[in-house]
Amino acid sequence: MKTEEKIDYLIAIQSELKAPKNQFNSFGKYKYRSAEDILEAVKPLLKKYNCYLTITETTKEIAGYLVLNSKVSISDGETNISVEAQAGINPERKGMDIAQSFGSSSSYAKKYALGNLFLLDDTKDADSNKVNEPIAKPEMTTDIYNAMLEAINIGKGNIVYEKMNNYKMTTKQSEKLSEMITNTRIK
Repeated sequence: MKTEEKIDYLIAIQSELKAPKNQFNSFGKYKYRSAEDILEAVKPLLKKYNCYLTITETTKEIAGYLVLNSKVSISDGETNISVEAQAGINPERKGMDIAQSFGSSSSYAKKYALGNLFLLDDTKDADSNKVNEPIAKPEMTTDIYNAMLEAINIGKGNIVYEKMNNYKMTTKQSEKLSEMITNTRIK
């Protein structure tokens, strides 16, 4: 099986997935999408492309802080692609008991892992009441970079071009992706 065929299902899902920001934070006055919104939107596509999604979470202490790691994996039974995201846990968060604090961090980490896996644009989101501050772009992971390279190789350079600005990447990564897109358009 050629490499591009191995991740064809992920590229198709990334292209077709629509997860609108249907939630509204009345305090911060912004729209957002939740992890549940993304999961609900992706279920029909998982069925369509005969894939499955798993989410595993672990916690650890880093420099005295509890951190929850959410790992989202998608597979067609042969190829598995995973993305991870982390969120801090504050067990003393005002107005929340310990279970709510863990649940809130879980939802946050899961949402960003799902967003990174499916190339969802969250740059216009504000997950705080600091509406006018720019949102940091997520780092380009090796898995996402490789998926973009494969997408270009099978003629989906236009999709990659649209998604490139959603990630913080090295100059080398950006130049390589741009060069490949240009070269495939010339052919």
